[in-house]
Amino acid sequence: MKKNRLDARMITIMGLLIALMVTLSRLVSFETPLLKISVTFIPQVVMGILFGPFWTGIGSVLADVVGMALFPKSVFFIGFTLNAFIEGAIYGFFFYRKEITWKNAILATLSVTVLISLILTPLWLVIMYQVPMNWVFWGPRLLRAIIWVPIQSIMIYVIGRAMPYKRILRSLTTHTK
Repeated sequence: MKKNRLDARMITIMGLLIALMVTLSRLVSFETPLLKISVTFIPQVVMGILFGPFWTGIGSVLADVVGMALFPKSVFFIGFTLNAFIEGAIYGFFFYRKEITWKNAILATLSVTVLISLILTPLWLVIMYQVPMNWVFWGPRLLRAIIWVPIQSIMIYVIGRAMPYKRILRSLTTHTK
C-alpha cells in the first residue's frame, strides 16, 4: 500500500467502518450528559490496523461529524471532534501493521482512557457548561475506567487476534499496485 494514498476499495472499507462507528456511537451506546459507554472502539481498532494513525484519525473525525449531523444528542463542540481524531490516531499508532498483543491492547486502552476520558473530555465539559471542575466529572469516569479498561483490552485482543488482518492488508496491497 502506498503511503498516504487511498484507492476506491480502501475508501469503501473505510466508509463501512465509519458507518459502523456512527451506528455504534449514536444508536447502540449508553450515554448520560457526563459519561458515555460505547463499543465504537472496535471499528476504530480495525481502521487503525488497516489504515494507520492519520487515516484512522480522519475516519474518526468523519464519523463524529456525520453522527452529529444525523443524530445530534447535544450541541456540536470541536473539542469532541479533536478527541475523535486523537483516539483514532492512538489506535492507528498501536495497531497499524503490528501484531495484536496484550501489551498493545492494554497500552492503547490506557492511553485513550487517560488522555481522552480522564483529561480532555472533562476539560471540554467544563468549557461547554462553564462550571468548575470537580469530582462530579471524575468520579463516574474513574469508576468506568476501572471496570471498562480490562473489558475493552480483552475485547481488542480477542477481536484483533481473530481478524485476518494480514490477509486483508495483503489484499489491499496487491490491488493498489
